[in-house]
Amino acid sequence: MQINNCYEKVKKNCFKFIKSQETRTNKFKNKNKMLKSYLIPLCFWINKKVKKKSSLIIGLAGGQGTGKTTVTSIISIILKSYFKLNVFKISIDDFYKTRKERKKLSKSRHQLLMTRGVPGTHDYNLINDFFRKVKNKKFKPFSLPKFDKSIDDRCKRDQWYKIKSKPDVVILEGWCVGAKAQKNSELLKSINTLERHKDKIHVWRKYVNNQLKTNYKKMFKKLDEFVYLKASNFKLLQKWRIVQEKRLSLSTKNKRNLKIMNKEDIIIFMQTYQRITQNMFKQAPKYASVVMQLNNNHQIRSIKLKR
Repeated sequence: MQINNCYEKVKKNCFKFIKSQETRTNKFKNKNKMLKSYLIPLCFWINKKVKKKSSLIIGLAGGQGTGKTTVTSIISIILKSYFKLNVFKISIDDFYKTRKERKKLSKSRHQLLMTRGVPGTHDYNLINDFFRKVKNKKFKPFSLPKFDKSIDDRCKRDQWYKIKSKPDVVILEGWCVGAKAQKNSELLKSINTLERHKDKIHVWRKYVNNQLKTNYKKMFKKLDEFVYLKASNFKLLQKWRIVQEKRLSLSTKNKRNLKIMNKEDIIIFMQTYQRITQNMFKQAPKYASVVMQLNNNHQIRSIKLKR
């Protein structure tokens, strides 16, 4: 009864958002089921976790192209419109180091660290500071960076996010949110051509893994809950990511200095994500609070709320 009541109140806004994400050739299917069977029940679960005086910090992860941003946006709409909660959502991508900072890192550590994405290319101090500020009992308004992937750098400060009031719920989404380090012995065997040719003596992968073992481990410990979107395999993620890049190209107004990738670029780019993504396929369902399994048609097929 509660689910149906919520559905009737939120469907208009949810469908409006979903429509804005569709293209002529790429339509969302089974929208009703997605809301009623999966996302609305998840929102009831989240609402029970909310504490009056403290922001609930939720990490939401899934491989490239799984629909993290779409799921996060719909959850946010439901929590705001039905549960009347103050929700702030942000991607870990918005915390990427600047091009200048990554260039410096690539020269001092390894050339592959110029490519945004892996742990070590985010400003984790900024994320920790963000968590501290939203948890602070004496809340003060603050700003957070916004990253523009089409120019591969941060937006100007006047375009940054402005958090004016204490959120009830914070959702940090990203492909590596909640990821855990591998054993050092697991790093020795290359898993793709990028690792074989550009990281022959394992400097890059060891650096990234060490970031997960140290700075990112401390950061992810501050998540109150962790939601994981699980796809069946890495090739499927590549296919979805290619579609996502086409959408970015169509939606980006600033065509000047555009850094949209073609199919070949995406396959090479995603090799930097492959090791951690495949490790998360195996490990994340064991420790996630919520696991949503995706089918090959990019739809949620099951949800497991662990506690």
